[in-house]
Amino acid sequence: MVILFSVGLIAFVCSLAAAFAVRAYVHTAVPLVGSFFGFEPVQNSGIAFSVHFPFLIQTLLIAFALILITFTGIRSATNRLQQVGFGLIIGGALGNVVDRIIHGSVTDFIQVGSFYLFNVADSCITMGVVVLLTEVAVARWKGWRA
Repeated sequence: MVILFSVGLIAFVCSLAAAFAVRAYVHTAVPLVGSFFGFEPVQNSGIAFSVHFPFLIQTLLIAFALILITFTGIRSATNRLQQVGFGLIIGGALGNVVDRIIHGSVTDFIQVGSFYLFNVADSCITMGVVVLLTEVAVARWKGWRA
């Protein structure tokens, strides 16, 4: 579990540091690769893909999801790759939760093409899911070949 908590802590700190840096230093859109990629700070009071629910429902959904994924990760991460995946998800989610608690919204700022804006915490969550899905796919493929 040391890996899970270490990766979670790193993802959490990076997520919050990026959000605070953007709030402090980036106030307008900053194109880095033409109009395809850049930074564009926005405050997202919704949840995934800016979906909005009443505050209480949204808070309960976030809390339930975070508790569920933490419980699942602690109980079922049996190898390093699974611990990394769950650590990324938990750390990213906590980063978004703390940003939301402190500022009342999540700081999204990464702009790629015409896709939704997202942040480092969202990226950690997505990478964690990809790591877990890849680990499952490889394990099943190895089992199928055996």
